[in-house]
Order: sequence, then C-alpha cells, then structure tokens
Amino acid sequence: MNNRSLWRVGLVWLWMLWGGAALAQPVTVTDDRGVTVRWASAPQRVVSLLPSLTETVCELGHCERLVGVDRYSTWPAGVQRLPQVGGGLDPNIEGIVALRPDVVLMATSSRASDRLEALGVKVVALEPKSHADVQRVLGKVGQVLGLPPEASARVWRHIDAAVSAAAQSLPAHVRGTRVYFEVNRAPYGAGATSFIGETLARLGVQNIIGPELGPFPKLNPEFVVRANPDVIMVGDRNFAGLTDRPGWRGIRAVREERLCVFPIPQSDVLVRPGPRMAEAARVMADCLARVAPPTAAAGGRGRP
Repeated sequence: MNNRSLWRVGLVWLWMLWGGAALAQPVTVTDDRGVTVRWASAPQRVVSLLPSLTETVCELGHCERLVGVDRYSTWPAGVQRLPQVGGGLDPNIEGIVALRPDVVLMATSSRASDRLEALGVKVVALEPKSHADVQRVLGKVGQVLGLPPEASARVWRHIDAAVSAAAQSLPAHVRGTRVYFEVNRAPYGAGATSFIGETLARLGVQNIIGPELGPFPKLNPEFVVRANPDVIMVGDRNFAGLTDRPGWRGIRAVREERLCVFPIPQSDVLVRPGPRMAEAARVMADCLARVAPPTAAAGGRGRP
C-alpha cells in the first residue's frame, strides 16, 4: 500500500471516529465572496463546477457525494461517469437544478451563482490561486462536507511534505535555473505570485515573470525573448507554433532544446490548484532534472 493509500485510510478512520452524528449537525460556511451559507446538516448532494474543487472533494474521501461536475473535471477517473453540467462560463442551469444539489461548488469568477441562488440553490464560491489558498480551500470544502478540521489539515500536510520532497530530490545545478512557464498561447505566463510560480520557487528556480506582473499576466512575446529563459515549460495543447514566434528560436531554452512539453494529463495536473499540487511539483522537478543546463547555477544564466 503506497503512502497516498495509507493516509486515505487514515481519513476514513478519522471520519469513523468523528461519527456519522456529525452529519446531523448544522453547517455554516463563508465563501470567498464573503457570503455565508448555512445547512441544517452536511450537504450530501454536491455539484462541482471547477476541477480543483472536484478533486478536493474526492481527496477528502467523499467522491460519492458528487452528483454532477463540469466538463473539465477528469480526475479521479470515476467522476467522468457523472452528469456533466457545462463549465464555469457556460453552466447548464437547468441541468444543475435537475440534479437537486444541496450545494454547488464553483469559482468566484463563474457566471452561475446569481442565477442558481435566484432558483433557491445554495452556492459556495471558492477560487484557489496560491498555495495558501489551496490550504484554505481544503478547509472550506471540509467544512461544507461536515468533516473535522483534521481531515483537511492532514491532506495539506501530505501536499506540503511532498512538494518539499520534490525540491530536495533535485541536483544542486538546477538551483537558479531561469524558467518560463506558459499557461496559454496568448501568451499568458505563470507569474511568481501564482500557485505555479510558488511551486517553482520552492523547487529553487527563478521565474522570469516577477511578482509585479501579477499571477497570470498576458505577455508581449518580446518580453520572453529579452528574458532569455534557460528552460521553457508548456502544455502540449499550447505548444504548437511556440518556437516559430519572432525571435524565439534565439532563446536559450529553444536553441538548446531545453523544453518541457507536458502531455495533456500532466498539463491538467500542473494548472489545477488543488490536492494534486504535490504531483505537479514532482512533474516539474523531473523536467528540471532532465533538461536544466548544467551551468545554470554557475552565473551564466540568461546569456545568449
């Protein structure tokens, strides 16, 4: 039995010790909009409109409460058998209401909250953007599910320890490598204040996008040319045409083929701020160990 299985068994035992009686207790949660939502007992029918929230419900051991998900929720594999009710930008309101949810979990940026609440559906809007947000959202979802605080705290400890382990696994020459992580071909990059940027920092590398630009800024492609990163990370969905942009073939990462092009399953892990953040750190660490230039930490970074 692997470590993840062991701590999931621990969550099950924790839930048994907590007791089914907790389900009958009133639940009150204040979401990221500042809206307070109340239930007479813990919600049993949950619809999730954000993949990271879907994954959080399941990681907390309560996948069985999900009765519907958005079209982008693909993990764990079992959620793909659930009814799909659109996405955050184009939710199927009738489909959601037909599922008779006790609660709908969604992003604060979703357009669905007002319409659902007008129909009497309870909504909890949460949007993790940083590591601290992931920890906080774990706690909020745990509250919604009526779980003891230790349940979400245990999951977070596992995530945090695994990210640290990924960092410790890297060879010394990787430290200081200058990295550009592209999240969308517009292009949008992962800035230092994003959850991706925070993971890169914990891995000991330098993000070419500073905190002053925000978490996911839209960039002028010339910005990346001037920054001349040692390594470029990008999902397979967004890779087409990247190296053909004006001036990009002269970027060190492109010139020396120090590119990490992640297949779709890995890319999904990397761009979702949720319980698989530890797996994301391992994926990035494997990439860096494989392609980071041996001179990255020797002061020669970012030079043609």
